[in-house]
Amino acid sequence: MKNLENIDVREIRRKLGMNQSQFWSKIGVTQSGGSRYESGRNIPRPVQALLRLVHIEQIDINKVKKEDVEVAEYLKASNPELYKTLKKEARAKRKERN
Repeated sequence: MKNLENIDVREIRRKLGMNQSQFWSKIGVTQSGGSRYESGRNIPRPVQALLRLVHIEQIDINKVKKEDVEVAEYLKASNPELYKTLKKEARAKRKERN
């Protein structure tokens, strides 16, 4: 996983055009907590992971279910070639939509 400790989360937030409350509430962090992280306080790994998923990967975590992750992990382990093919096709489809 990409480490966000050396990334300026304030800059990410500003590029997305969000205020602190909007940005941090999407991952369950209070505005005051987010402000502390933006001021240089260490960001815990779970928060880093959520930041990456929500604000960099643009995943709506409200739609992700445990069984979805389990299916993806199973497919990746049991049929890695099919997993790679589906991953490429999904990326291409996403690029078409954007």
